[in-house]
Amino acid sequence: MRVLIPVASAAAKVSRLAVARALLPGRRARISVKHGEVFTRRWVVEVMLDLIGYTVDRDLAALRLVEPACGSGAFVVPAVERLIASSASRRGALDGQALTALQAFDVQPQHVERCRQLVTKMLRSSGVPAAIATELAHQWIRQRDYLLSATAGANLIDQGCEPEADFVIGNPPYIRFDSIDDKVRAEYRARWPTMSGRADMYVGFYERALRSLKLGGRLAFICADRWMRNQYGSALRQLVARDHSVEAVWTMHDVDAFEAQVSSYPAITVMSRREQGEVVVAETSRSFDDGAARALAAWTLNSSDVAAEGVGYSAFRLPQWFSGEEMWPTGSPARIALIKRLNDNFESLHDPANGTRVGIGVTTGADKVYVLEHDDPRLDHIESDRLLKLAVASDTRSGGFNWGGRWLINPWKRSGELVDLADYPGLRAYLFEHRTRLAERHTAMANPRSWYRTIDKVSHELLSREKLLIQDMQTSLSPVFEDEGCYPHHNLYYVVSTNWDLHVLGGLLLSRVAQAFIEAYSVRMRGNTLRFQAQYLRRIRVPRYVDLGADTRQALRDAFIARDVRAATTAALNAYGLLAQDLD
Repeated sequence: MRVLIPVASAAAKVSRLAVARALLPGRRARISVKHGEVFTRRWVVEVMLDLIGYTVDRDLAALRLVEPACGSGAFVVPAVERLIASSASRRGALDGQALTALQAFDVQPQHVERCRQLVTKMLRSSGVPAAIATELAHQWIRQRDYLLSATAGANLIDQGCEPEADFVIGNPPYIRFDSIDDKVRAEYRARWPTMSGRADMYVGFYERALRSLKLGGRLAFICADRWMRNQYGSALRQLVARDHSVEAVWTMHDVDAFEAQVSSYPAITVMSRREQGEVVVAETSRSFDDGAARALAAWTLNSSDVAAEGVGYSAFRLPQWFSGEEMWPTGSPARIALIKRLNDNFESLHDPANGTRVGIGVTTGADKVYVLEHDDPRLDHIESDRLLKLAVASDTRSGGFNWGGRWLINPWKRSGELVDLADYPGLRAYLFEHRTRLAERHTAMANPRSWYRTIDKVSHELLSREKLLIQDMQTSLSPVFEDEGCYPHHNLYYVVSTNWDLHVLGGLLLSRVAQAFIEAYSVRMRGNTLRFQAQYLRRIRVPRYVDLGADTRQALRDAFIARDVRAATTAALNAYGLLAQDLD
C-alpha cells in the first residue's frame, strides 16, 4: 500500500511547497515503511482485475480503465498486459485509437517515469511502433493529483458531465487527514465532501472514483476498511447506497497481500454504478493465497450457491446490502448474513418514537470538581438540592447495582438553564474556589458567563426513571438494572423505555444475540475488549415487546435476574425465531 504526498496541480492554486509538507517527519502515517510505499502483490492485482471484468475476452481497447495512484506500476503492468492480449486477438497491435483505454495518475515524477518506461517496453515488444508506444505511455500515465484532476469535482455526475471510467482499480493512499497541509485539505474537502470530519485521504479517492464511473462501470480497491464502520465514513457509505451498488467485500486483515509487512486492516471492495443486487462477503486467513483467491473469485462471479468454504476463506452471498449511511458490520460471512437478516426484520433498540432510548451519562469536563465521595466534608456546605446521586462503572461490576456513594454537583435547573449562583451561596463558594480551573475548559471559554456549567446538561427526568446501565470497555454485554434515582456518569450508557419491562429487555441484551451486534459493529480493543458506546448499542435490533409470548417474557426476565447468559440466549433465540447454529 502506498502512502503518497499529495502534490497539487498549478490549477488548484496550492503551492507545491505547502503540499510537500503534508507529511513531515513526526507526522506519522498509519503505514510505516521506507519512503512510505508498499505495493500490492501481483496475484492480488490479477484477481481484482478478474472481479471487475477487465479480462482479455473483452475489447479492452474500446473501454477505459483508471488507476488513481499508480506507484511503480503494480496495477498498470498487469492491466496493460491484458490490454495488449485483448487487442492482439481483435485488431493486432495497439495503435493511436487506444489513447483513452488507460488513465493512470501519480504525484511522484519518478513513479510516472518508471511506469512509462515499463509500458513503452511492453508495447514495443508487442509490435507497436516506437513513436506510438511513447505517445500511448505518455497519454496513459500522467503526473497529476487524482483528487484535483476533475474540474467538475463533487458534481461530476450531478452536473451532467460525462463520467470517464468503465473500470477504476487500485490501492489508494492511506494518510491521516490531519497530516495533510491545511490548504490542500481545504481544496480536497471542497471538491469531495465525503472527506468530512477526520476522514483519511483514501475516502476522497473512493468518492472521486465512484463519481467517475459510467453506468455499469466497476471499481475495485484494496484499502483499509475502517471507513465501513466509523463515523468519518458515513457520508461515503451514504453515497454508495444512493448511487452505487456493493458487489463484493473480501476482508483480508491477515493476508500477505503487500510486498512489505503492514498493519492496515485491508479489504478488497468491488462496487459498481448500477442497482444494488447480490453481495459476496468473504473472510480470509493467513493461508489465503493465489490459488485460493482465484477459486474464490470464480465462485463470486459464476456460482449461485449461498455459501462457500475453501483454503483460507469462507464466503456468503447476501441478497442485498446495508442501506444509507449505517455502519457496515464485520465478522464471518455467516454472521454478517445474520445481522443483515435481523436488521431487515426487527426494530432498532433505540427508537424514541416508540418509547425506547439509548443515551450516555453526564460529562462534566472536571470530575475532580463536580464529583465528590460520600465522606467528603465539602458536601456539608453545598445545598442538598444541588447534589445528585451519581452512578459510575464500578457500581455495576458485580452484575447488580450497588451505589458507591458518589455525588454529582449539579448546576442545572429542571428547565435546562444554569442556576443563579446568588441563590445558592454554598454552591457559589465551592465553585468560585475552583473558578480558575473551570474557566480554562473549552466549554467555559466558548461562553465565559457559563463558566461553571458541566459539558453536558443534566436531564432531570432521567433521575426518576428505571434504567439499564451498560459499562463501556468490556468483553461482553452486561446490562444492570438501576431504579435508585441515580444519574449515570459518562462512562456508563443507559437504556430507558416506556414500552418494555426493563427486566425482559435486560434479558435480551444479556444474550449472545445482542452480543453478536456489538461484535459486528464495535471497535475491538486489546484483550478482546469491546466498546459499548451508544452508536453500537443503537445498532442492536429487538422484537416488539407486544409480540413476545408470556413464556418468552418470563424466561428473559428470569435469565436477567439470575445473570444467566445461556438461558437468556435460549429465550432470545425463541424471541427472534432463530436456531442455536445461527450464532455459530
